[in-house]
Amino acid sequence: MVELRQLEYFVAVAEERHFTRAARRVRVAQSGLSASIRSLEKELGAPLFVRSTRRVDLTDAGHALLAEARHALSTVDAAKEAVAAVQGLLRGTLAIGTLQCLGGLDLIGLLVAFRTAHPGVEVRLRQGGSPELIDRVRAGDLDVAFVSEPPGGTPGIVYRTLLRQPMILACATDHPLAGRDRVALTELAEETFVDFPPGWVTRDLTDRALAGVGVPRRVALEVNEVMTLLDLVGHGMGVALVPQDFVHKPTTARFVPLAEPAPDWCTATAIAADRRPNAAARALLSHRALVPTPAG
Repeated sequence: MVELRQLEYFVAVAEERHFTRAARRVRVAQSGLSASIRSLEKELGAPLFVRSTRRVDLTDAGHALLAEARHALSTVDAAKEAVAAVQGLLRGTLAIGTLQCLGGLDLIGLLVAFRTAHPGVEVRLRQGGSPELIDRVRAGDLDVAFVSEPPGGTPGIVYRTLLRQPMILACATDHPLAGRDRVALTELAEETFVDFPPGWVTRDLTDRALAGVGVPRRVALEVNEVMTLLDLVGHGMGVALVPQDFVHKPTTARFVPLAEPAPDWCTATAIAADRRPNAAARALLSHRALVPTPAG
């Protein structure tokens, strides 16, 4: 008979893609976790993982089991939460994803306040880009994520906007546009751009805004880290459109407002549309720090 603990260990390995990290996560000896997985595979009559020296990957049978295992564990967690609610307690696990830069939100302060109010909840945190975090929310790896809200939304995801702010131009201090009070998008036609990869919300917003005014652009340098982008811009390697909150970052880049139509960048929470958030996620989302704030 398949046991819940076996399913817990299986999900940990499936998400971590590594037996040692999974064992650390569920606080069990690696030998015990491996034995439990072998027993589960024997019980089901199929291998669940393809093992290598560096990582493990799911087999077709493993992929088929993963969704059902998550559902079973979620049902058990919901039952525990119901009992804890009667006793006035909040327990369980809260898996959070976040961008590096969340302009307008003190995430560290939020997590400290949440842990103080709910010491029985184990908080897990993962940083990443919005596309990765959104995929993880949809797959059930994360309960909630703080992301850049994509224009037009995302199937299977519910967003709640926290902060809306305009995009502005970032350029070097000696750039011809650096001393301007305002820059029109059409003036950027001949510029070389530094930007994030396609699929990142700021990249998509910029692509859409410039295409909307008929301006072609050349992205010569693609990066996946904010400070690298600003360093390249500050050294004159190109210009970028960035959220207004970037003016507070330590950089030599100069920031110039855009004339209309300037795109807006929105920070939002993201949860799965087909699953009710667990009690810990609901408690986090109801925190006063997450009341939507108007742009400053």
